[in-house]
Amino acid sequence: MESRLDYFGNPLAGKVLKHINSAGKIVSDSGLPSVTQELVKIRASQINGCGFCTDMHTKDATAAGETPARLNMVAAWREATVFTETERAALELAEQGTRIADASGGVTAEAWANAAKHYDEDQLVALISLIAVINAYNRINVINQQPAGSYQPGQFG
Repeated sequence: MESRLDYFGNPLAGKVLKHINSAGKIVSDSGLPSVTQELVKIRASQINGCGFCTDMHTKDATAAGETPARLNMVAAWREATVFTETERAALELAEQGTRIADASGGVTAEAWANAAKHYDEDQLVALISLIAVINAYNRINVINQQPAGSYQPGQFG
């Protein structure tokens, strides 16, 4: 499988990615736990069918010490007992924030209240921003049919 174009090698795309990457770096450096960040990125990428990002973030999570049992259960987090209530609140917000077009009304008041119970205001800002950023990356890679499977942890810095 080949991508439709060399997005990562295109000068205009480089300018776009510079800004998306800057936003992603701010979120990465926020007070939102890095484990939560990876779980959210994996779940949004699964929902969006982004193999490239799913590959990247499961490998990054593994390199950071995440267990195979938890990674294998991200898609079925509601039935899994391996996630904390705090992580579950983030995963619910990520799902609803990613599936905006699938549900009228967007994120429910219940999902928001549950997230707000577990995260402070800065962490909520980081979580919202993370969901937006990973969805942007997912859309770029899905539209371009970016092949998955060859990512190496730390490949992009």
